[in-house]
Amino acid sequence: MPLSKPTAPFASETGDPFLLTPGPLTTSRSVKAAMLHDWGSRDANFIAINKAVLAQLCEIANGGEDYVTVPVQGSGTFAVEAMLTSLVPPKGKVLVLVNGAYGLRAKRILDIAGRKTVVHQTAEDAPPDLKKVEAILKRTPSITHVFAVHCETTSGILNPVEEIGALAAQYGKGYLIDSMSAFGAVPLDARAVRADAITASSNKCIEGVPGLGFVICRRAALEASQGNATTLVLDLHDQWSNFEKTGQYRFTPPTHVIVALHQALQEFTTEGGVPGRGGRYRNNCRILLDGMAALGFKPLLAAELQAPIIVTFHMLDDPRFDFQRFYDGLKERGFVIYPGKLTVADSFRMGCIGRLGEREMHGALDAVRELLRVMGVSAPSTQAA
Repeated sequence: MPLSKPTAPFASETGDPFLLTPGPLTTSRSVKAAMLHDWGSRDANFIAINKAVLAQLCEIANGGEDYVTVPVQGSGTFAVEAMLTSLVPPKGKVLVLVNGAYGLRAKRILDIAGRKTVVHQTAEDAPPDLKKVEAILKRTPSITHVFAVHCETTSGILNPVEEIGALAAQYGKGYLIDSMSAFGAVPLDARAVRADAITASSNKCIEGVPGLGFVICRRAALEASQGNATTLVLDLHDQWSNFEKTGQYRFTPPTHVIVALHQALQEFTTEGGVPGRGGRYRNNCRILLDGMAALGFKPLLAAELQAPIIVTFHMLDDPRFDFQRFYDGLKERGFVIYPGKLTVADSFRMGCIGRLGEREMHGALDAVRELLRVMGVSAPSTQAA
């Protein structure tokens, strides 16, 4: 039996549903409007905009003169693959820290590229065991790099990238960070963690649109990477060298995406940078966790492990709760959530990022409450037990 539709779905200013996902995500009207114009990729105005974007991204990571931003056309995974296959030499070996799908994806990239790996894997709801990481580094001197995911959106866990960086530095290893879902909302100081590179993309916490990844590289590591790349298009050194010479992309850039990112970065600055953006997301996460708990939903992660990016909830243990009906009903009411991706639990995810605030989070909770009532799901007191 289909769920009853609301008479007036909760909707954004453009009439679209709100995306409670880890990206792509809901963007502001002004970011969307920035894409209404066409730009020549070799036009001086566009080149100036792109230069400003790359400089500000480096500033967010506190890179100073020691780091440079290298953009990569495509999704975030393009940037991760560019980082791994450009900065890890053919005879390198990477300690890959895995507690979700994106750690596993990095391992697959390295396997295809013919780079050797050592894997330290923990459950999706557990951070890396730092004592075991150190033991691996001690007994495997051939390791050249350590790879970690900052916020593993498979579960929403926040991994201890600072502590991992300290170990990498102690043992003289390069350090590569996938900060895709956290960059711009969770503090990350490239120099303090001694990262060789940090990857992220336009369509996450900066609140741009999909189409551009970027790698914030330590200059010395980038300079040493010449000849490492396994592909032409993902060669960070070649991409950077061309920017140094011409200020332009080697191949057609996603001009509309970059101009939208420029607008998104202006709004990021207006909101107060990382403290402001992260503060709004933390408040969104608190509202979501408290509200869903009141409705009987249990989060997967302990509070100290939860990043303010996306929250994984266990499915309700009630025969009347049907996830597909739940998902479809939320979409009809103006909210798109994320199916689960875990092996450790039957779950779904709800994001806290994008152009969302208290009004949208409370609206989502009202929609969940209405759906549970319509489905006849047990009272919250019996679910929370």
